Amino acid sequence: MRKLEELNLVDDFLVNSLTSHQVYGEPAARCILECILGRKIGKLNVIPQHFMQGEDTDKHGIRMDVYLDEEDGELFDLESDKNSKEVDVEDLPKRARFYHAKLDAGSLESGARYGALRNVFVIFIMTYDPFGADRMVYTVKNGCVEMPELPYEDGARTIFLYTKGTEGNPPEDLRELLYYMEHTSKENAKTEGLLRLHEMVTAVKRDRKVGLAYMKSFEIEERIRREGFDEGINKGKIDSILDLLGDLGDIPSSLKERITAQEDETILRAWLKLAAKAESIEEFLAAIES
Repeated sequence: MRKLEELNLVDDFLVNSLTSHQVYGEPAARCILECILGRKIGKLNVIPQHFMQGEDTDKHGIRMDVYLDEEDGELFDLESDKNSKEVDVEDLPKRARFYHAKLDAGSLESGARYGALRNVFVIFIMTYDPFGADRMVYTVKNGCVEMPELPYEDGARTIFLYTKGTEGNPPEDLRELLYYMEHTSKENAKTEGLLRLHEMVTAVKRDRKVGLAYMKSFEIEERIRREGFDEGINKGKIDSILDLLGDLGDIPSSLKERITAQEDETILRAWLKLAAKAESIEEFLAAIES
């Protein structure tokens, strides 16, 4: 187990802890997002470990690392991705497609015009090259096959950022940010913006609550590994969630039934992390309803 101080911003625990922090979450998320997009971003509502359930119990849900809702603006899903297994890389375009679909479905009010659909950016920060062209930035949008020059704007963007990419002449600020995210140390915070970000990262790493949550997350992962794989994985997650919540007080029967009935491994993993950080059952319930 690595120490909390050794984690980098490409590790999902640290990026989630940073962006969800009561003091530093919004400014840190803004710093990262503005550097990636090269423009100013409005006031952000940061929802870490946000998940959207499937339409039914047998349908797939999603867990977003960092969900950013710009006030009167756009929606952003920021994913720190180190899953370089062949099957994960092969599935990546359809994973992005599914994330867009879920985000779109949850952002349009009943009866609203389709033109009111908000722009959505799904952004992957990756320590491996997803497409093998050694580019730092791969931006994907929909267009017309027969007429690539035809203006077609549906408000959807997927951005894949490869931390080690060299091709494509990416902006220097972005190069510095991605290097820092993979190698998070003061020596690698070479701009004023990154120095401010590093101060926030350092403060979060020193936060006692974050340290306790990190220890809990490690204990949870160890328990799941001990209890086995396949059918046993979900049961291990459910038992761990109930154990963590049980330490906080009496679990309402309706909540216990909801947890034990959940079959989506993605959602259970998100609930586990929420349970590890929650300071009360009410806080956990509010988080899973957000």
